[in-house]
Amino acid sequence: MPNPGTTTEITPGAPTSPATVLQVSPLLPGLERALTERYRTVRLHELPDPAAYLRDHGGEVVAAVTSARFGVGDELMDALPRLGAIVHFGVGYETTDVVRARSRGIDVSNTPDVLTDCVADLAVGGLIDSMRRLSAADRYVRAGGWTAAPFPLTSRVSGKRIGILGLGRIGRAVARRLEGFGTEVAYCSRAPVPDVPYRHLPTAEALAAACDALVVTVAGGAGTEGLVSAAVLEALGPEGHLVNVARGSVVDESALVAAVEAGRIAGAALDVFADEPNVPQALLESDRVVLLPHIASATRETREAMGDLALRNVERFMAEGVLLTPVPGAAH
Repeated sequence: MPNPGTTTEITPGAPTSPATVLQVSPLLPGLERALTERYRTVRLHELPDPAAYLRDHGGEVVAAVTSARFGVGDELMDALPRLGAIVHFGVGYETTDVVRARSRGIDVSNTPDVLTDCVADLAVGGLIDSMRRLSAADRYVRAGGWTAAPFPLTSRVSGKRIGILGLGRIGRAVARRLEGFGTEVAYCSRAPVPDVPYRHLPTAEALAAACDALVVTVAGGAGTEGLVSAAVLEALGPEGHLVNVARGSVVDESALVAAVEAGRIAGAALDVFADEPNVPQALLESDRVVLLPHIASATRETREAMGDLALRNVERFMAEGVLLTPVPGAAH
């Protein structure tokens, strides 16, 4: 294992200089400590003049560790001529241009699988909360409403038609959990998924029209931006519920606000937003919307597992020049 300050040559023929691991953004404290203990690590976000560091020392960086929220932008990528790996702490990597990185010979990794269960748990919890109005009922009791009148009737979850937008690892985990509720699960993805018992529908709009609740688990990025459009929300209808544990960009937030304000959907449970941590005032004021601060993977167990996997990706790259969990299309 390299010690801080040692020289680790990743690319044959690269100039002899300290091999630096660049920490781009705040990370889990345990992961930060491990990186500092094992490698010559520089925390870019804590430097008084990041631009000066990149100008003078960018050629020393061989690996960058970042979060799914920050990624590695094009300008930063260009400032690191020896960069060979971008390691994301998180399953998302849409904040890094993977195609561009790959064209430069830079591999990109994320932390799949280890957060699947917690995200799926929260998606199902959000669905139950939205349909049974648990958070609203809690507020009702605390405000003294129960002493004046019974809480309004809500909608059952068991036996309902649930649409899953994006049947990847998390989508399949959500579907398995919902089987226990006797629900009828359908899904929409780019292509039918083999060996699953759920009905495939070709578009998000068709899926929304065929279900009582739509759970969004599709990956973020330019390809899915605004996928849950005004038309999709219209198809979901005034009795329908929306759950989003994917990315805020997947939902047309202005269309969602309009649908909530007009009562064109019954409710929503949202863990992600277009401009986090800023939430539209109309959503804050709606008692039919469950608002969560992007916590789908925020359990001690899952975050520790994510940190461990990110660290193992760095270790594999520094030792062997390859990544443990490269994203699709990003591995050598």
